[in-house]
Amino acid sequence: METIAGKIVTHEKEFLGSIEFDPTTGLITKVKEGIEPKSRQFSEDCVIFPGFGDIHIHAREDVTGKHTYKEDFLSASAAAINGGVIHVADMPNNPVPPIDDATYAAKQALTEKAPIHITLYAGIGPHTKPLSKKVPYKVFMGPSIGELFFHDNPSLEEVIQHYEGQDVSFHCEDPEILIANKDQPTHETRRPKEAETVATDFALYLIEKYNLKGKLCHYSTKDGLSKIIAAKKRGVKVTCEVTPTHLMFDTDMLTETNHKWFQMNPPLRGRADREAMVKGILDGHIDYLATDHAPHSIEEKQKGTSGISQLDTYGLFVTYMILNLNIPMTLIAKICSKNPGEFVAPYLPKQFGKGVGVINEGYAANFSILNLKKPVEFKKSMIKSKSGWSPFEGFQFPGSIEAVYYLGKEIHAK
Repeated sequence: METIAGKIVTHEKEFLGSIEFDPTTGLITKVKEGIEPKSRQFSEDCVIFPGFGDIHIHAREDVTGKHTYKEDFLSASAAAINGGVIHVADMPNNPVPPIDDATYAAKQALTEKAPIHITLYAGIGPHTKPLSKKVPYKVFMGPSIGELFFHDNPSLEEVIQHYEGQDVSFHCEDPEILIANKDQPTHETRRPKEAETVATDFALYLIEKYNLKGKLCHYSTKDGLSKIIAAKKRGVKVTCEVTPTHLMFDTDMLTETNHKWFQMNPPLRGRADREAMVKGILDGHIDYLATDHAPHSIEEKQKGTSGISQLDTYGLFVTYMILNLNIPMTLIAKICSKNPGEFVAPYLPKQFGKGVGVINEGYAANFSILNLKKPVEFKKSMIKSKSGWSPFEGFQFPGSIEAVYYLGKEIHAK
């Protein structure tokens, strides 16, 4: 048995304690208050969280190998570990998207070489049907990167009715509004706030009508968030994500120099929307911190491709949330550990015991340990993603990552 000790934070409480685990089974055997003398002790500057999970990334690998120059399951895993993340969920917009049993199984086989657990979303597109086994699904309501999207709402509903009761995540951008604004002068005006809020109305309608377990991805608008809050209050089964970039940046900081690096779907919004996302976390309305890690090459970004590489900085950004945005650490444990753990729970293999994202007996010994008194400047040389760039290059984070444990073993990014 091994034991680590120090300041522990879960979604319920903060306490000085010790965690005993079996590195052979990878499971926690005992959690108790107080510091066990023979344990590996982390200083009072450090915080032991249940292992972080990023449930929205684009690892780019599929059976064709066409996009592995951007990323693959090994490099995405290295970027995750570098960011203090011990499990991820990968989106399906690949050259050969996982949309049926065969294509899903073929892609899943490729994840087996990864040093951390990777959950795969299946894609919903024109004419698709649910898989024979339980998996999470992703639907792109309007044009995005890839071909797996719908041109109008009636064709989307025609397909979604087959997915009644399923776990479905929505990229909320109304296709007709995007088409109407395609000639606007900037990326932000070509994909206006109304595209998200109108699509939100339709997504909530589908979730409610077809009894979906719905999730709205990378949320960015104040008005749309109010719709989600209202839906939750009336019992609709819906959750939502927010990205680090929509919490830290807004259109006020865009310049001619950085504009292409911060191009993403949905785009950056105004200050009021950014502040609403922070308040949404504080008020308990936003359920996940998820990066939408979209690793494109430097050349692609310079040509105007949408998407931001940010898996490497997940844990560093959490220190910013704690120390700069004043988000309570129990809330961090909820949106970065417990909720992502619950999201992937139905799809985890038995080796994870009772699950991930919780520090308790029988759960996986996965820990993300942060040092809140050791600032770090994030440099290009620190990037593990194949993309080779980050919007946070040169940014001074107020804390750093002390250690990462996965199934009872300390791991390092390779």
